[in-house]
Amino acid sequence: MALTNLEVVSVPVSDQDRAKSFYTEQLGFSVETDSSFGGGGMRWVALRPPGSGTAITLVTWFETMPAGSLKGSVLGCDDLEKTLAELTARGVTFAEDEIQEAP
Repeated sequence: MALTNLEVVSVPVSDQDRAKSFYTEQLGFSVETDSSFGGGGMRWVALRPPGSGTAITLVTWFETMPAGSLKGSVLGCDDLEKTLAELTARGVTFAEDEIQEAP
């Protein structure tokens, strides 16, 4: 078996619309899919960072994945200081210990 890609990461959220706005308007992700499925008001919201092969889904229906339980996410960029300035201008806030520059 040869795994070649990480296709989708599920991100547990309490409000899909609010999370979708954050990821698209503040982080610049694009909407891949936003549609109902399975009845019961479930919704598949898939977003992708520009140029990325991996998408995220904003999930509310997994009892074992409470909202806010995703920790340790790593986002890549070419210029950390420039990216932080752009995200801050879009209203994204960071705690000092959340930002690390690494190879």
